[in-house]
Amino acid sequence: MNEKKKTQVFHYVTVVTEELKNLYYKRLLPIEKHYSFHHFHSPSYEDADFDNKPMVLVMGQYSTGKTTFIRYLLEEEFPGSRVGPEPTTDCFTALMYGEEERVTPGNAITVDPKKPFRNLDPFGNSFLNRFQCVQMPNPVLESISIIDTPGILTAAKRKLSRGYDFQAVLRWFAERVDRIILLFDAHKLEFSDELTRAFGALYGYEDKLRVVLNKADRVDSQQLMRVYGALMWSLGKVFRTPEILRVYIGSFWSEPRQRCDHYKLIELEEEDLLTDIRNLPRNATVRKLNDLVKRARLAHAHIISHLKQEMPTIFCRESKKHNLIYELPVIFTKIQQQHRVPAGDFPDCTKMQEKLLGQDFSKFKTLKPSLMNSLNKLLTTDIASLVPLFQQQEQRKKSLPAVLDGEFLGTFRRDQFKGDPFKEMLKDDEISEADSDEWVVEKYKPKYDEIFYNLSPHDGKLSGTKVKEWMTTTHLPNSVLAHIWRLADVDRDGMLDNEEFALAVHLIEGKLDGHWLPRELPSHLVPPSKRLSTSSDAPA
Repeated sequence: MNEKKKTQVFHYVTVVTEELKNLYYKRLLPIEKHYSFHHFHSPSYEDADFDNKPMVLVMGQYSTGKTTFIRYLLEEEFPGSRVGPEPTTDCFTALMYGEEERVTPGNAITVDPKKPFRNLDPFGNSFLNRFQCVQMPNPVLESISIIDTPGILTAAKRKLSRGYDFQAVLRWFAERVDRIILLFDAHKLEFSDELTRAFGALYGYEDKLRVVLNKADRVDSQQLMRVYGALMWSLGKVFRTPEILRVYIGSFWSEPRQRCDHYKLIELEEEDLLTDIRNLPRNATVRKLNDLVKRARLAHAHIISHLKQEMPTIFCRESKKHNLIYELPVIFTKIQQQHRVPAGDFPDCTKMQEKLLGQDFSKFKTLKPSLMNSLNKLLTTDIASLVPLFQQQEQRKKSLPAVLDGEFLGTFRRDQFKGDPFKEMLKDDEISEADSDEWVVEKYKPKYDEIFYNLSPHDGKLSGTKVKEWMTTTHLPNSVLAHIWRLADVDRDGMLDNEEFALAVHLIEGKLDGHWLPRELPSHLVPPSKRLSTSSDAPA
């Protein structure tokens, strides 16, 4: 995408975000402050809550592949990541984009007004010492941010307290993220007490939840069916929602998968999950609008006002307070009938009762007509006026840069090629150096050529279909193979000649040996015949 179009796209995203921000500060925030909304529900929104990128929360029991899943998305290591059979991630890590790689401790990041973590302070030093923000120049993080979480412990492992309210922290993040990825291991499906409590933190946010049954290539089809059925049954007992949770079956890492009867299913599930994550930036502003409307519709002001009116002026205030808390379910019904408030707009009664115990009812405020009129205007008029802006954004958002390095599984279609990225890669002072460099693939080319000619090229080139059929025999994930295709098809014609094919095989062998793939093709890997064309196309 050229810079002009990119600027137009982000202009419309910014316009919608700014309108949402203005509506919140003008209409909703005064009401939340007047009725102490933050004491009962969640803190007030700040600029960073509107301006930051969509966030993905990755959680699950230890050794289910959380950190490996994140490395799979980023296609590189990140500071502090460790992988092992025992619990290795003992802190919350926010992975965000930055021009330079750096790690910021929790106490420092929570005072940064540009980051959406300022309201984590109440969880105290025990949590903040186990929270960090990692910034790195990764293309995926230009579109989304990722939150890595500590592994949820099984009953056998949970000997010591974490030192902070783990469930409350999970709920804080669940409210603010755009997607929650919950991973299970197909080898060891176990529901511990801590996991069940963690599910409680996700109550009300099931629409954001995506469940992944990971390492599915390590079990046979019969065992997979049994594990999948057991997982669905267990989730149905915990999440009592009319909709069935979406469970993805996969093996999310960048290493070769074991060949199994359900190999094709794993590939299709991978495509579905990556598409879901890729669409998050497109839907971010819609999610922000949805969250704002949910806050506005909550019947908090009616509840606070009713409790204030029921309180005596002088005598027996404490006993009356406890009676009102006990009768809160009845009060909810009264408010519902008097003000025609839908039952779904009331908060959780038990949690509201717990919050009310520590409050001074005499400081509560009664309904203020001007504020209630402002709230009605927000819900009936202001939100409706934003619809045209969302429609304009919908028409332009298709041009947004795709997440996860492009359309992974559409690699073999010619319409995916929008110009040659290597034209911009070689600077003037690098061209002569690149031309003089020895092509490192040359010494392996004879054995690669044997494979190339066995695939029966036409007019000296192999079609994408033939190359794809051969590539998939390596058992590398389609996402990895797609990236290798993009690197190898230097002239972007949707086919590979013998040099490009040799380059592709060389990259595959490097990946099989455990090396990370480059995001862009280094100049010394560009085939000799392609260096002349890139040199002549380079700007003078």
